[in-house]
Amino acid sequence: MFRKSKVTEGTSAGQVGFKKKSRVPGVMITQYIETLPEGKTHPDFTRKPIALTIQEGKFAFFKAIVTGDPTPTVTWVRNNGDVSDTTRYQSKYDPNSNEHTFEMPNVQPDQADTYKCIAVNEFGQAFVAVVLNVIEVGFKKNKAPEQVPDKITPVLKRTSKIRPKSEQTERKDGEIDPKFWELLMSADKKDYESICREFGITDFRWMLKKLNEMKKEREEEQATFVKNLSNLKPINVNVDGTASFELDMDLLEPSSSIFIYKDGEMVPYTKELGEKMKHSLNQVGRKYIFSMRDLLPDDAGLYQLDVEGVTMFSTEFKVPMVDFLVKIQEVKAMEREDAVFECVLSNPFSKINWFGKNLPLEQGEKFDIEVSEDKLIHRLVIKDCMVVDKGIYSACAGIKSCNAFLIVEPDKSVGKGKKSERKTTRAGGSGVNLQQVAQEQQAKLEQQWEERKEIIKQAQEEAAAAPPPEAPKPKTPEPAAVNAGEAISSANQDAEAVGEPCITGGLSDTYALRGSPHELMVTMNIECEGAWFKDGEPLSSGGGITVFKEGTTHKIRIASCQDDDSGVYRFAPGELSTQGKVTVGDVPEFDPDDLHKFSKPVVVRVGQNAAFKMPFPPQEALVVSWFKDGSEIKDGGGVKIVREPNHSRLLFKDCLRTDAGEIKIQLKNPFGAIEATSRLIVLDRPGPPDGPMETVETTSTVIEIKWNPPKDDGGSAVTHYIIERQHARQSLWTKLGDVSADKTTFRDRNVTHGKKYNYRIFAENPEGMSDPLETTDSIMAGVLILSGPPGAPIIVSATKTCIHLTWTPPEDTRGVPIVGYLLEKMKKDTNQWVAINAVNEPIEDIKSAVKDITEGSEYQFRVSAINESGAGDPSPPSEMVCAKNPNMRPSFKDPLDFMVVRAGNSVRIKINYEAEPPPTITWLKEDEPISPWINVINTEGMSQLVIPSSKRSDSAVYTIVAKNSVGEASFDVEVRVTDEPKSPGPVEIQQTVHGKLLISWAPSPDQELDDRLYYVVSQCDSNNRMWKNVADRLFANSYTAINIGAGIEYRFRIFAKNDMGLSDPSHSPPWGVNNNRVPVAANGLNSSEVSFERPPSILVPLKVHTPPKGYQLFMTCAVRGCPTPNISWYLDDICINSDNHYYMTNSFGVCSLYILRVGVKDGGEYKVVAVNSFGQAECSTKLVVKE
Repeated sequence: MFRKSKVTEGTSAGQVGFKKKSRVPGVMITQYIETLPEGKTHPDFTRKPIALTIQEGKFAFFKAIVTGDPTPTVTWVRNNGDVSDTTRYQSKYDPNSNEHTFEMPNVQPDQADTYKCIAVNEFGQAFVAVVLNVIEVGFKKNKAPEQVPDKITPVLKRTSKIRPKSEQTERKDGEIDPKFWELLMSADKKDYESICREFGITDFRWMLKKLNEMKKEREEEQATFVKNLSNLKPINVNVDGTASFELDMDLLEPSSSIFIYKDGEMVPYTKELGEKMKHSLNQVGRKYIFSMRDLLPDDAGLYQLDVEGVTMFSTEFKVPMVDFLVKIQEVKAMEREDAVFECVLSNPFSKINWFGKNLPLEQGEKFDIEVSEDKLIHRLVIKDCMVVDKGIYSACAGIKSCNAFLIVEPDKSVGKGKKSERKTTRAGGSGVNLQQVAQEQQAKLEQQWEERKEIIKQAQEEAAAAPPPEAPKPKTPEPAAVNAGEAISSANQDAEAVGEPCITGGLSDTYALRGSPHELMVTMNIECEGAWFKDGEPLSSGGGITVFKEGTTHKIRIASCQDDDSGVYRFAPGELSTQGKVTVGDVPEFDPDDLHKFSKPVVVRVGQNAAFKMPFPPQEALVVSWFKDGSEIKDGGGVKIVREPNHSRLLFKDCLRTDAGEIKIQLKNPFGAIEATSRLIVLDRPGPPDGPMETVETTSTVIEIKWNPPKDDGGSAVTHYIIERQHARQSLWTKLGDVSADKTTFRDRNVTHGKKYNYRIFAENPEGMSDPLETTDSIMAGVLILSGPPGAPIIVSATKTCIHLTWTPPEDTRGVPIVGYLLEKMKKDTNQWVAINAVNEPIEDIKSAVKDITEGSEYQFRVSAINESGAGDPSPPSEMVCAKNPNMRPSFKDPLDFMVVRAGNSVRIKINYEAEPPPTITWLKEDEPISPWINVINTEGMSQLVIPSSKRSDSAVYTIVAKNSVGEASFDVEVRVTDEPKSPGPVEIQQTVHGKLLISWAPSPDQELDDRLYYVVSQCDSNNRMWKNVADRLFANSYTAINIGAGIEYRFRIFAKNDMGLSDPSHSPPWGVNNNRVPVAANGLNSSEVSFERPPSILVPLKVHTPPKGYQLFMTCAVRGCPTPNISWYLDDICINSDNHYYMTNSFGVCSLYILRVGVKDGGEYKVVAVNSFGQAECSTKLVVKE
């Protein structure tokens, strides 16, 4: 046995408490009383406060949610101190959220302690402990130094140079941001270049030398607390909307303190799973995972993990300013069809992350990831969808994400075990014009950019208009790299300051088309003279070149550019100069024959490959691009682009219908671009006719339907449409016919009024037949005709598990055959009717057994007739009926009235009964109470009497008595406990008349104990030496053997037999020719006449039999009379002597009736009538056949 622990903590004097277990770990509960009143509960926590590590000066708080009835009182205490100071400790309660809050504004180091939250009501108390750790920051002058024990390691000062903004000092010119070094020490080598580019570091050799020194120093500091540090993974956004970074770390001391910082500020976090704090640090083995939920733009920054003040890992979290203008939508795709998710971003983004079922997705054979040229539209194409591809798919851009379901429906038109064909259609999309949304957003971004440029330009003009500052004293400048533009700008500013000529618009490198005019121009701030040079030689007008001046603008115009005009042109106004290179060339060209050949369409079938090839002359700086329907084609997936110096090839693998369209190649160089256009035609069977299917007309004799041509004709024209029909609630489709492609209507004249039909349309072209367009709802021929109401349901019977109902059909069927009935029920005190069967599963009979009921509840029922149009008007409701068994007098169900058991075996009497209310059961033995060692097992509807080990003395008549308030019933069961019988006594033979022998024997010792014991006589003679039974079922101790021949030796043996079997035999002495001869008196000497004539009499009557159905039956009785009586058998007073169903024998007065298989019709009263000239005798019995 288990003992409940008793405690007295927290209880009043003399009161005993019982410890209880809370569902929340760490909560201790004490219950004051052992059994709570109904509806009352002791206090408990549904949310406990969590441990907190926080920097001093911050706002610390604990939250808890408490339950209990009556409502508990909540108090907060600390182990080593008082919490009564309301300026430092504040307890609050929010009735809306049921939260108890304990707040500590401006937390100080002396408040670090273990705190307890205690909830108490009159039935018990619950409490939980929580630890607050406070980290000291900086040095306090007014704080007295404390003595630190030798065993306690003093807190180390943080080694990282990243400090909070409040503690940062202004960096000197040329000083490098400390964040640069922290990022490098935790980054991979492949990321060094991008980090240096971000911080403007160009001296890589110096950087690497400095980094190695800092790494060595940092590793020495880390070795003080960490044994091993590896697998540093930078912070990333996860598919569930959280951000996390992780690392593997072996601490020398598991109790070492771990701190998280963001831009130098300590971040509070929790270590408990399932808590709802923003930051958490979870440990799995040697792996530490820092997670951050509910991401915001303010979460961007440098995150660092420190152990006892030493930085172990640094990573920067960048939050791009991007959002979803159009989110991905749910997609429903057929099996082997392509599915498309697409979205539009608010700002250009080169690549977003796609996830499928929480796994990252990459470009490959299964997935196509597409990005528009403006980088605003992003698409994910899932090719050849299968059922296993269904699930949730997500798109993540920065900290923003959206997700949607992919539902893949199996292709039911394909037989079981067969694979459906690859479909050429695409499912999904956003449902809006993404191109338009992207163009509007691009225009908005360009407008914003122009506004920013205008603001910058205005600021520059204001700065230029301001008076120049006083010239600073000469100072030796630091070496710095400046470009030419900066040098010219600086020179111009100096020239403007003194009013000298300066260049406001200089020359730049340009490209000129051969044979076309070209112009070079230089703009000065004032009118001045200058000289032009080409490749260092002075240049003047002539030879197709014109040099002239227009105010402050100096120009050169080349009338028709040739190769000789290429070179470096320079303009020098005094000491100033500006130069630019002019390159003369031609636009790329195609060979006319190649162009004509390329322009011919390429025609392929679905699944085949398509190739395009375009030769062109080799050129420098030539850019080759391929386009399909205006969108540039990227190399990857099922597309292969080959670029060679003199040609380019485009290959489509396993073409789909979506690959069809206009194919264009573009050759582009600095002088211009040229394009060649072709077309890819992919032939396939057409798409399904465009729906929805419309019902043009429906009458009692005709249904006319209409559809639209398919949106995709498969590349070749539709030749005709095939129409099929299906009866509603049937699975067989029947072809009605076909119509030409120019007709999109069909009239079905073979319809039955009131019946519903489904239709489907196939489009066919030379490549095959399309998928069908089906009606969404069944179409009825004519108007809806519903049946009238049936008769109100009648309650036939009601029990606690079943209510039997019947009703009459409706009087008015309105000319439409009834296919069944809809049965409804309504519970008492409700107004809602609940259907017991569905309309498509009608009850075909006018009766029903309702089993979906609750015992003791009251119900009403109503019924509606169902025809092809649906369920008609409901009938009036039935009377209210209660689901309970009716009161009834106890009755027994097919009890067994006789039982034979071998001595030593158990006796088990099972009696099934019916009674309401449940009766009281009593067992009697010979009308006396049963012995205590006899077991009685009572269950609902059955009672058992069990005797574990039976003895002969247990043979008796057992009576079961069932009594309730309605009446009483009893039943007797005879139990016979017996064993195999003992052998009969000695056998004697005596001859009384010639040819007959009287065999007699002493009775078996069991004859007095077993009234069902009888004898069997076997005979053997010297002629055949075989034993055979000559008499059976003898209840006497003698037998007369007849047909005894002279000169033959006879032997007899006697068996005792009962329900358990045969005994060992008792043998007679042999009887021969001269043995025991009976002397015969001479005629006339001592003779006297003896008469044996007598009326019939019954020696052994018929017994009662209760065989199971299908078993064989043997019924016997013994009759005596002289002369031999005539025997007749009767069943229910009808003679059955001539009925072949029964086999009857009469062997020397032993009359037997044998039935091979007993049936129910064989039950009744059986009677044997024996008649001779002196009178008659009869006996009868009953035969009960059990089901």
